[in-house]
Amino acid sequence: MKTKPPYIALVIGTRPEIVKLAPVVRMLGDSGRLLHTCQHEDEKLSGVFLAASGLRQAQTLSGICGAPRHTQVGKMIDQLGSAFAADRPAAVIVQGDTNTASAGAQAANYAGVPVIHVEAGLRSFDRAMPEEINRCVTGVLADLHCAPTSQAAANLRAEGVPQSKIVLTGNTIVEATTEMLPAEPAARRVAAGFGAEPGSYVLATVHRPENTDDPARLEIILAELSKLGLPVLIPLHPRTRLAAERHGLTSALDRLHPIPPVDHRTFLSLARLARLLVSDSGGVQEECTVLKRPLIVVRNSTERPEAIAAGFAHLVRPGPQIGDVGRQLIADERLAERLAGIPCPFGDGRASERICDCARQFLD
Repeated sequence: MKTKPPYIALVIGTRPEIVKLAPVVRMLGDSGRLLHTCQHEDEKLSGVFLAASGLRQAQTLSGICGAPRHTQVGKMIDQLGSAFAADRPAAVIVQGDTNTASAGAQAANYAGVPVIHVEAGLRSFDRAMPEEINRCVTGVLADLHCAPTSQAAANLRAEGVPQSKIVLTGNTIVEATTEMLPAEPAARRVAAGFGAEPGSYVLATVHRPENTDDPARLEIILAELSKLGLPVLIPLHPRTRLAAERHGLTSALDRLHPIPPVDHRTFLSLARLARLLVSDSGGVQEECTVLKRPLIVVRNSTERPEAIAAGFAHLVRPGPQIGDVGRQLIADERLAERLAGIPCPFGDGRASERICDCARQFLD
């Protein structure tokens, strides 16, 4: 009987995981297989990102999207565990700090399959952040930690992870952004399609529960965005749209320029030509360092201090300081020139190559 060749399972579930692991999936080729938990099942949050990334069809789970966190994680572990038992991989790659990453690491560990954690070692040291718990759980279970920065590697060593299990790879967001970023003429056409004048608008994204689930907090953010003095394009995450309706904030949202969720290429086009970015996203904190754009991070804490230390990002809690800091950045005529000369702190664009080299060791 012919023996099946060994393979690496890559567990994805959200659009950031699709974006960041796409270069790794393509590089692994037939040695990699995708398992999609459908944590993001919405076509606009997941399907268009899979299609745009050119990834082949993934094996999918069911009953995950929209379920409470504990139900999501439980169902993912159950279904992933069954999948690993039916066709055992040589190793499992999980990425970042989602419920999917935590569940994928747990299911693999319980099945006795080595876990490779991509984007390992990020820490906000804020346990009120659900992602921090996911990062820590995944970190405890990982057999190999692909750290994106020296700070992330230092965090792991401080937690007792042996240096032999840590590889400094850089972050795959660098190559993912570079690969997906349209040329400037194409980006200008995208901006024009939204009625946006290059260099004369703000691009904002708000989706984290800490901002959308608190009516007062969401109201402040929307109000401060409207005071920046420039049009504010805001691609609306379904959670944000529903929260605005639930909290009676649709009029505040309408003072901005809400648009439907956009694919990664469209977002990068808009971000490239924006005067200012405002976001609570983790990925945007990385992308702004590749695009060389200023960013206000609207959160209590961040697990990506490198973007702040380099001068690209500014951590601002919701309040009048959003408008104050934003107007200062918009008024700084030399800011773009300064940011253009600052190296990206997240690597040299070869993270996927290093991660694949690590993964292939498990195929031997």
